[in-house]
Amino acid sequence: MVDVDVSDWSAELDRLHARFARSEPRRRARQYLAGLVAGLDRKNGWTLAEQAGDVSPDGMQRLLRWADWDVDPARDDVRDYVVEHLHDPQAVLIIDDTGFLKGVRSAGVARQCSGTAGRIENCQVGVFAAYRSGKGHALIDRQLYLPAAWTDDRDRCRAAGVPDDVEFATKVQIARSTLGRAFAAGIRPGWVSMDEAYGQSKSLRVWLEKHDQPYVVATRRNDDMITTSMGFARADELIAALPGRARSRISAGPGAHGPREYDRARVPIRICWQPGRGHWLLARRNRTTGELAYYVCYGPRKTRLMDLARIAGARWAIEECFQQAKGQAGLDEYQVRDWRPWHAHITLSMAALAWLVVAKTRMSEGEPAATTGR
Repeated sequence: MVDVDVSDWSAELDRLHARFARSEPRRRARQYLAGLVAGLDRKNGWTLAEQAGDVSPDGMQRLLRWADWDVDPARDDVRDYVVEHLHDPQAVLIIDDTGFLKGVRSAGVARQCSGTAGRIENCQVGVFAAYRSGKGHALIDRQLYLPAAWTDDRDRCRAAGVPDDVEFATKVQIARSTLGRAFAAGIRPGWVSMDEAYGQSKSLRVWLEKHDQPYVVATRRNDDMITTSMGFARADELIAALPGRARSRISAGPGAHGPREYDRARVPIRICWQPGRGHWLLARRNRTTGELAYYVCYGPRKTRLMDLARIAGARWAIEECFQQAKGQAGLDEYQVRDWRPWHAHITLSMAALAWLVVAKTRMSEGEPAATTGR
């Protein structure tokens, strides 16, 4: 978890929130951010209001619902703040989603898979992007996923504040839009990483290659869209055909229970190389259980096996972001149902996490804290 003395880094919080809060809600946004990182047992409208000295949550609710600040530009400001402080040419941009267990009236709620609960539940699902470098990692983008049952019912959408121009988009399409926003803003990470829910999409992989964006993305064992000189082949069959000497033991770094060591192997999967670029299928074998995971990779032709293994292991940074944002920045503790308030709260929670991560980074670099009062 991110361990930061909040009081020591209030000046940094001021600098962050001043980027995106317009003059009218500036004080309220600062109070909201301060409440999110204050270590409260619960971070809802009432507790945040009490922390700010208010007698009711009306002001905090107004900030999320109606206050005059632009939620999407604020999202972009959080992204720019993170990249400014954590920038690394070899950074990894990671896409994943997470669930929020909520009632049936909340925008986008449906019976769907919740990684948070580990089962099918009534929940909202948000698609997120995280930026990971050697300095740290934080969330930089978000979008609420709306199942077709919602977008096919415009009256229901309007009742939840969903704009009429928001149409159905698969999670893969949302991921592509998210990556497109980052690229349009001039953010070109060293690598992109995604789990198999996204990585198995051949159209998304082709889109990344058209943008010449290196990637290491997970895919299914029975993914039969792996391109070879003989046409298409399944991932597991390609790896099974490799000789035993093709495997190497490579650590993915320290884990909760010690070094994460796996057997790794890769095989080139395209003969017609693009100039200076290569395509590989990477396999990771758990040395204890024998379980195999598969990754489709694209990047500089001289990329080493250990480099691909490192990028594959970096994907877990977004899971840590979700844990930290939910545990320390109230990502999942909101009490709003509608489209705009959801994005407003999530953006502010992302900002709070970004501040914690940047403060910790600056502490590790030996920079003294400078405090101010507001």
